Amino acid sequence: MSISAKLMMRQGQTLVMTPQLLQAIKLLQFSNMELSAFLHEELERNPLLETQDGDDAPARDGQTAEAFAAEFDAGPGDDFGGEPHEGDWARDTLAVDSATLSSDLGADMSNAFQPEGPAVTATSPREALEGSGLSATSWTGAGGGGGEDGEAPNLEAYVAARPSLHEHLADQLSLACPDPRRRLIGQAIIDGIDETGYLRENLADITDRLDADPAETEAVLALVQGFDPSGVGARDLAECLAIQLRERDRYDPAMQVFVANLPLVARRDFTQLARLCGVDAEDVADMATELRALDPKPGRAFGDAPIQPLVADVIVRPAADGSWHVELNSDALPRVLVNHSYAARVSAGARDGDKTFISNCLQNANWLTKSLEQRSRTILKVASEIVRLQDAFLTKGVEHLRPLNLRTIADAIGMHESTVSRVTSNKYMMTPRGIFELKYFFSASIATTSGGAAHSAESVRFRIKQMIDREAPDDVLSDDAIVARLKAADIDIARRTVAKYRDSLKIPSSVDRRRAKMALAREPAHAV
Repeated sequence: MSISAKLMMRQGQTLVMTPQLLQAIKLLQFSNMELSAFLHEELERNPLLETQDGDDAPARDGQTAEAFAAEFDAGPGDDFGGEPHEGDWARDTLAVDSATLSSDLGADMSNAFQPEGPAVTATSPREALEGSGLSATSWTGAGGGGGEDGEAPNLEAYVAARPSLHEHLADQLSLACPDPRRRLIGQAIIDGIDETGYLRENLADITDRLDADPAETEAVLALVQGFDPSGVGARDLAECLAIQLRERDRYDPAMQVFVANLPLVARRDFTQLARLCGVDAEDVADMATELRALDPKPGRAFGDAPIQPLVADVIVRPAADGSWHVELNSDALPRVLVNHSYAARVSAGARDGDKTFISNCLQNANWLTKSLEQRSRTILKVASEIVRLQDAFLTKGVEHLRPLNLRTIADAIGMHESTVSRVTSNKYMMTPRGIFELKYFFSASIATTSGGAAHSAESVRFRIKQMIDREAPDDVLSDDAIVARLKAADIDIARRTVAKYRDSLKIPSSVDRRRAKMALAREPAHAV
């Protein structure tokens, strides 16, 4: 057996992942916000790309300030109606005395305020404009109530900023604590409070870091816990509730024991609570009612993050013939253009290195616009097929949602499953029944007892929630009872699946629901 070098020819097919292809794949899975950020970076990097706003109005190019101001010097035969007449605002002499104004306006000026300064007259609006030292643009903008460049004023610029929780507490600290040393300790405590109002940093660590007296740190913490909102600065839920109860003068010994046993309160074990607190069942129900009136997260009124509204990528509307009209949301589509004229003008007098740069920019810009167009077509294809298969859901509701997987859509539109998966990620569809993520329409199938068409897992989850919402306090459904009812409705499901769906819906067990419903049934008679 000899070992030697040989030359062999072999033919094969491979997929080369070029940078442009990788970019097209990334664009498919981008959401609206991610795509906007990506395009913003590309616009800064590529001088041949430019955006186009769909609502741009034609500007009044070439119009000078003098020409704009001349519109107010109306002469005979112009748009202001020819010769000025009595009471016309565009006449040569503007009346400022009460007698002339009363005659022009036909109103009694005897009860008007007397002018405090010397009368100002002007022969024409043009002269008044020039005498004031204002330009035509600024004069018309101020008189018309608009902002700069004739636009409407930005009212958001005059809205007071909403203070954060830390700023709100710091303002109270500066008023309540004149001692600089204690104010420093209080600021460190405030910095350790999270957005819900709880002190998450260990008080001992704050004491060691500031080299302060532990007793003084405790005193400053007690001061901060007295600030607004009530319950702020607590280290756990029990302390937060205790602070609010003290302010209401309801933290008696029985309530102290009640707050100290919050796990029993969560389980609605009122019998055990009555024994520990030394009160009867009616008093326990009253204390539970008072506890529910408190705020377990006092800082959430200040810590709300700005909500980013969902922008649908696809809009589905009912058509006149009973079908569905599927279209892309024009507001969510990027408008990117390639400036070929600029590329030709720059390349004409550029050097070799600059020409190479312009050529690369032009190639990348063309590829980007084609990728964006392909992305839009792919989203529309996938959305249209989803609407076709989920017609019953759009017509009748979630109970008629069909089981669906990626392969079904991919085979119908002639694409790969991975492409469909990327398209349905972070994309939303606006329907007459609300806005849904495209992945919402993909659900596992649950077999039927009769062997017919399978049910989707989402529709079964919806049935379980409906059953639990309709149950009476004296007839709480167990998981076995739910399984029996679903099987009677031709749904073959196991008990562990029902428990998994119930947990995903954040619904407690039948024992906890029974205690809660019985407590709520007794509560109105003992509510304070």
